Amino acid sequence: MSHVKSALTIAGTDPSGGAGIQADLKTFQEREVYGMSVITSVVAQNTIGVQRVIHLPIDFIEEQFDAVWNDIKPNAIKTGMIATNEMMKLIAHKIKDSQIPYVIDPVMIAKSGDPLMEEASRAVIRDTLLPLATVVTPNVPEAEWLVNFSIKTIEDQKEAARVIVHQLGAQSVVVKGGHMEGEAKDVLYDGEAFHYFSSERIDTHHTHGTGCTFSACITAELAKGRTIKESVELSKRFITDAIKYSLELGKGNGPTNHWGYRLQGLPTKGVRQ
Repeated sequence: MSHVKSALTIAGTDPSGGAGIQADLKTFQEREVYGMSVITSVVAQNTIGVQRVIHLPIDFIEEQFDAVWNDIKPNAIKTGMIATNEMMKLIAHKIKDSQIPYVIDPVMIAKSGDPLMEEASRAVIRDTLLPLATVVTPNVPEAEWLVNFSIKTIEDQKEAARVIVHQLGAQSVVVKGGHMEGEAKDVLYDGEAFHYFSSERIDTHHTHGTGCTFSACITAELAKGRTIKESVELSKRFITDAIKYSLELGKGNGPTNHWGYRLQGLPTKGVRQ
């Protein structure tokens, strides 16, 4: 255990436990990575919707980050809900020269449809944080906003991926297919090759926190030394099982099952212990 890897999530909270910081830390733990967190916003939400959001002061966010960074430097970093321009600029300043794998889940809208990011901040995440990203994991609506065209087909997913890498500057991107018809097919593009990851479309509305969980799993696997392709492939299996064996909790869009993968024998150990 002296060689355990660590991962840092920078995001907002979810007191109902299905998304945000709580989902990230659960995922890190399940993937046998030591999880740490910097909280950007405190959110009153549940499976039904978002009731209120309070953004923490920028100086306190910086103090949280420095407290972690100066003591236990992470092996990988993930950002989720980064709601304001000031937060994004601070994070970019802190990590720009770190050479640590960085995963962006561009959280803009909650599963309930409630906005989680200021309109003006969407351009800042595109221009400031995306060029630093090892992997970006937008769903279709998020990708459409980033590239400014509609995504209806697999070819549209591929074109969006090309734009996000070659024009917006990310090292790689996974354009997720959960909002498409038919199979849930994700498209990974690393600037050179496309890789496709498909799963059955599971008939359930209990998908609260799927984006957070998927990107957190990628972060954990990168922290353990897996390649981008390996990390995405394993995370696709992880989130599929989490949805398939969802917990059916709450009165709205319930949370996924972070230990659902155990029923399928998914490997946990990293490749570089």
